[in-house]
Amino acid sequence: LLLVFVVFYFLMIRPQQSRMKALQAAVAAVKKGDSVVTAGGLVGKVTRVEDAFVEVEIAPNTRVRVVKATLAEITPLGGKPAND
Repeated sequence: LLLVFVVFYFLMIRPQQSRMKALQAAVAAVKKGDSVVTAGGLVGKVTRVEDAFVEVEIAPNTRVRVVKATLAEITPLGGKPAND
């Protein structure tokens, strides 16, 4: 039983902790121009960064304020473009 717990720790818990640390570091380092995805599924570009909030442009001239903690994915400025 102890062996099962140890295997479970190394295969499930530890990788999840490292992913969470990486996401928290990326959220703390978010800056203007980054592309973000929120936990609610909104995709947009960061236009302003505050202490606890981020302003995200989700369409031309449409901006929303989002809590930093709800950011699920951050793509740095100058990311690879789509099939344009």
